[in-house]
Amino acid sequence: MTPPLLQNLPPTRLGELLLKHTSLTQEQLEECVKLQEEEGGRLGDILLRKKYVMPHEIMRALCAQIDLPYIDDLKPNEIDPKLVDKLPINYARTREVLPIENKDGVVTLAVSDPFNLESFEDLRVLFGCPNIRTVVVTSNRLQDAINRVYERNTSNMIQDINKEDEENYDDLEGPIDILDATEDEAPVIRFVNSVIFRAVKEKASDIHVEPYEKETVIRFRVDGIMHDILHQPKKVHAAVSSRIKVMGNLDIAEKRIPQDGRIFRKVAGKEIDIRLSTIPTQFGERMVMRILEKGGELLSLERLGFEGETLENIQKQVSRENGIILVTGPTGSGKSTTMAACISRINSEDINILTAEDPIEYQLNGVGQLQVNAKIDLTFARALRSFLRQDPDVIMVGEVRDSETADLAVTAALTGHLVISSLHTNEASGAFPRLIDMGVEPFLVASSVNAVLAQRLVRRVCLKCRESYEATALELQELGVRNVKGPITLYKSVGCVACSHTGYSGRINVHELLVMDDAIRTLIMKNADSATIRKAAMDHGMLTMREDGARKVLSGVTTVQELSRTLHADDM
Repeated sequence: MTPPLLQNLPPTRLGELLLKHTSLTQEQLEECVKLQEEEGGRLGDILLRKKYVMPHEIMRALCAQIDLPYIDDLKPNEIDPKLVDKLPINYARTREVLPIENKDGVVTLAVSDPFNLESFEDLRVLFGCPNIRTVVVTSNRLQDAINRVYERNTSNMIQDINKEDEENYDDLEGPIDILDATEDEAPVIRFVNSVIFRAVKEKASDIHVEPYEKETVIRFRVDGIMHDILHQPKKVHAAVSSRIKVMGNLDIAEKRIPQDGRIFRKVAGKEIDIRLSTIPTQFGERMVMRILEKGGELLSLERLGFEGETLENIQKQVSRENGIILVTGPTGSGKSTTMAACISRINSEDINILTAEDPIEYQLNGVGQLQVNAKIDLTFARALRSFLRQDPDVIMVGEVRDSETADLAVTAALTGHLVISSLHTNEASGAFPRLIDMGVEPFLVASSVNAVLAQRLVRRVCLKCRESYEATALELQELGVRNVKGPITLYKSVGCVACSHTGYSGRINVHELLVMDDAIRTLIMKNADSATIRKAAMDHGMLTMREDGARKVLSGVTTVQELSRTLHADDM
């Protein structure tokens, strides 16, 4: 995105500045100007998209032109956290302003847009200081500095909570009255907000708040792995749990039964939907918050890890007019993301797509998305039955959980609809016995299912700190690599600041795609077991998860250890 400073700058003036102060060539500029004439939009956006210039180069060039100080390396650790005590973090993030110094009656602000005069007036009043000096920083660096400076206040927040009336904590029967407290007044509110913010920043999928006899532990699940984040005295748990329940619109006086709620927050400019679940335990209410980014980036099939013949087959299957495509795997294996990517691939104005999901994780433009709700008996089966009266071309059902949903999915597939859904099975061949166990006749399974995709998620090894080494004979045996001439280079995880010292960053899936053919249909109608169907599929060229994982290890995407952990020793 074009930096705020450039958004109102005439294109001709922008081109002159960049030619003078950056490595941009006249040919590159003319190419982008031509694209702007054809496509519209801002020239700055096109230059950044083509990677002919970087945001910091643009910023530095403009600052040189208007004689403003530009900081390349803002050092948040050198900023006094007390400077931001009066400034709400949401304001700092939204307006992209951060006080970095207050000296001799002059407040120095780091900003991404020095022409944001309204913010300067606000801060003059806030700090009671008429003299404001500005330095310019790129948006990304400034947001990172804001995050770090406010994070350093977390420990102070904990101390503030501990300093509150300890007797009230020890004797606490009901919830703390914090409904009318502002963010600046209640340390517990600031603490909970900081935990949520840190979880979003570290790309955690879940926040766990776990009370024990003498302490409360906060843990994050990042890339499928649990990490200890904070250990706090037990006496703060009542305040923290009450605050979270208030945010989730739960009954804060009820602590004997499980409860479910939702929290909506805007964190670092992103709209976050948090699913809250509480259960009573021996030492207090245990809470899990699942983080869903509303309107989050929908990954393409390629970025999810599909390639080559498997990618072509998936594209062919999702382009069919009828039948069932199943995505299988355990909870947390990325099934919903894969199904959403399939829907996104075929989404167009000339087809009607309806989905029933729990929850809705991705916003799909042009798609009718329904959130199931068991409390009002809006189940997958009921949604699917209603969909059939809505003239759909493609139906996505979050999960086939029972015989009624399975029967309706088969009926929809046999009456000219493409159905995409998921099942909980460990491998692709296990989907057929599972459907038959639900009561679907074998001949209906054989005639309605087009393909089954089984998958798992493995962590990507961090590219910034990974180390290469020569594969051992045992590792090659585990990968199924035989008759190798010469050494094979693999990579191992190390750990650095970029990956929070885990050695891994992000995840990619490993998968197997079973496409229906006559031989497999015959086996299904004979009620063959999963192993027999799997062997037939492999004989007809199915690439197994183990083989796909081995390819990703050999290409340096992940490690032998990670693949072994994900697929387990018996699958390796």
